[in-house]
Parts: sequence; structure tokens; C-alpha cells
Amino acid sequence: MKPSPSSSPTKASPPAKAPTTQQELEDSIAQYIVDEKPLQVQGTVTAKDSFSAKTDCEVLRKAMKGLGTDEKAIVSVMGHRTFAQRQELIQTYKTLFSKDLQKELKSESSGNFKNVLMGLCQSPTEFMADQLRKAMKGAGTDEDCLIEILCTLSNAEMKAVSEAYTTMHNRVLEKDLTSELSGGLRTLLLSLLQANRPEGSKVDLRLAAKDAGELCAGGDKKTTETKFSSILVTRSYAQLRATFEEYKKVAKKDLADTIKAEFSGDVKKAMLAVVECIRDKAEHFARVLYESMAGAGTRDEALIRCVVLRSEVDMLQIKQKFEQKYKQPLGKMIVGDLSGPYKRLVLAMVGEEQYSKK
Repeated sequence: MKPSPSSSPTKASPPAKAPTTQQELEDSIAQYIVDEKPLQVQGTVTAKDSFSAKTDCEVLRKAMKGLGTDEKAIVSVMGHRTFAQRQELIQTYKTLFSKDLQKELKSESSGNFKNVLMGLCQSPTEFMADQLRKAMKGAGTDEDCLIEILCTLSNAEMKAVSEAYTTMHNRVLEKDLTSELSGGLRTLLLSLLQANRPEGSKVDLRLAAKDAGELCAGGDKKTTETKFSSILVTRSYAQLRATFEEYKKVAKKDLADTIKAEFSGDVKKAMLAVVECIRDKAEHFARVLYESMAGAGTRDEALIRCVVLRSEVDMLQIKQKFEQKYKQPLGKMIVGDLSGPYKRLVLAMVGEEQYSKK
């Protein structure tokens, strides 16, 4: 909770040196306490007020019955219903028509339009578990997928995804990661998978100063990598935000810039993802969306993961960050990169349908 006005600490910058008395420590910690009010959901897909599962199912059945498929009708329903409402549609469709809605949608669609629809027929946890399995199944490993999912989850989310992975695929996620990965990336992701990050809003400024000093100390590549990974995984988000500030004071540069300079490849990507999510998760996903469409080609898997997983959570903030950072609306970039029913469905889910006719 926020302190009352009468007891509010002075909003001055934290002292450059670590606090030396208990009172100084408590005053400094108070400056970093996070507002514990629950985050308001700011998704672009919200519950339809006049929702009728029967009516929606009839629309979907008509769209898929007979020759041809009415993709616009499918988008009008599937692109505007929450997970809870989509689950009700699956049950009602079975009751009304004795058919599996997910299988019907799969047979009547193709390409990335189908991939988005299949994601919408799963819970977020099931979708992530499936994505992780696909990333490690067969020849090669999609490290980007592993990083994009595992570096962005809370403790509770990590445990739920790990359990879903076992339930759905009869495999142990930790064992698969161990066999598929190596080196620093394996160490970092396996540490995150333990879901032991401390939670809460209190900060130890002495520890923040100590950790900042450790991160500045340097050393050989392996020692530095281990040190960075350990601190990024074993401290709470609030504690790490304080550490980042202390690091900037001591090193005279941002920790993210140091990571870019000191590390390379997948380890660098994973550490940056963790740091970005600690600072501003919406800004992180804005970058993921931008990079999925920037340059030649499209990283459709990354784009689909982001849209499916964030549309009910914080897509409004992501869109704001996207436009602020990349100087164009998200919808405008989608229109320039995607096409057909895939484009229309993604635009619907991110609340940018005004661009669908452009």
C-alpha cells in the first residue's frame, strides 16, 4: 500500500552511497516500494457484453458449412471473444452440432490464419506448453521461442506451464531443456524454471549496492556470465529495479548496454529479455512485435505468440509503447506485413480493425 501523506518519504533521489543507519535504510527502501494495487486489465480483447454462445456458434457453423469458408465471419467471432467465452463456444458448438469446433476451424483454415485460431482454442498455459514442445521437437531447437516464453513468466505462470507441459506431452520440461540446450542459456533457463524468484515490493538497498558492485567487477567470461545470471534470477523484480539504478550510478551506463557489449547470441537475448520484463513488460513485447515484422520476411511464430498471449492482458499498453518507440501505429505495420484473413484476425485482436480496409 502507498504510505499516507503524513508519513510519505521525501521523493529525492537515493543517496549515491549505501544507507548507513537503519532509519536511512528504511527511508531509502520506501522510495522503491511498488504500488501494490492490482494491475487493471488493459487488453484489446474484452468480454462481449451481449454474448450469446448459441448465436456465435450458429455464425461459425454457417461460415464453415458447405463449399467455401467465410473467414470474415470467423474473424468477427474469434477475434472478439475472451478465452472464457471461446471455451464456452467450444462446449456449445459440441452440444448444438455434435462437432468439435477446434477440429472444424482447423479443417476450414490454413497457414498462419489457422495457427492463430488454434492458439485461440487453447488456454494461455496450454498454448505456451505446446509452443515449448514444438520448439524442441524434431531436428533443431527454436531458442528464440524458449527465450520469449520462459524469460517473461512469473513464478506462478512458470509452474503452471511446466505442469501443463507434463500433462499434455507426458514429458518433463526440465529434462527436455537440459537435453536440448547447453552453456549459459541452459543454465539461465533452468534457473528460471525453478520459479524460486522472491516476490514482494521491499528492497534492500545495501544488497542492491553490493550486487551493482558485483556486476561491475568484471572477470573472465564464464565468471561474469554466471554472476549476471545468478543475480537476474535470484532477486525480486523490485530488488532488481533498485540494483539497476545503483549500477547506473557506479558504472555510469545502463546494465542493458553492458549486457549487449559483454555477451552474445542466445545468452545475450535471454538476459536482455529478463531485464526488459523487469523494467517494463509492455515495452518488451512492443519490441518483440516490431522485430517480428521489421526487415525482410516476418517472424510469424513470434508475432502470433505475442498477440495470442497479450491481447487480453496488456495489449493497450503494448500498442502505446509501440507507437512511442517506433513512430507508427501497430496496425499500420501489421497491414504492411501481413495479408488475407490472417491480417484481419490479428488486426481484430489488437484493436486495429480501422486498418483492415487499407
